[in-house]
Amino acid sequence: MSYLNQHRFAMQLAQLSRAWRAELDRRLSGMGLSQARWLVLLHLARFETRAGKWPTQRELAESVAVEGPTLARLLDTLEAQGLVSRQAVAEDRRAKRIVLNPVAVPLIEQIEAISSQLRQELFDGIDPEELRLCQQVHARILANLEKR
Repeated sequence: MSYLNQHRFAMQLAQLSRAWRAELDRRLSGMGLSQARWLVLLHLARFETRAGKWPTQRELAESVAVEGPTLARLLDTLEAQGLVSRQAVAEDRRAKRIVLNPVAVPLIEQIEAISSQLRQELFDGIDPEELRLCQQVHARILANLEKR
């Protein structure tokens, strides 16, 4: 692949990511959540489902790819809204587990429904084989990044 094609692909990928998140943020704006907050809620909900336990604040920060102090401020707001709670970790008094409160579940379901609708719209007309090939390319790029 030529340098120009690689450059175009990288720019297009970055533009796609920004535009996708901006459109989702626009659709979720009526829920009173910033992009950062709904992203934390989704990561938290998926983390609990995946791992079968609630993450520590550090694990959640890694999952969301934000610095600890940034996540702490987001969690302060989410906690004030009653959506999450911090619980002490018995093995490490300095660590806190982040627990999704039941009141957040309908909100997350609404976020997921809006997100699913957007995905359906964005993938309209895309052949499943084209999507599979694109996923393979992305997986190889991610693997190359992880080697670094």
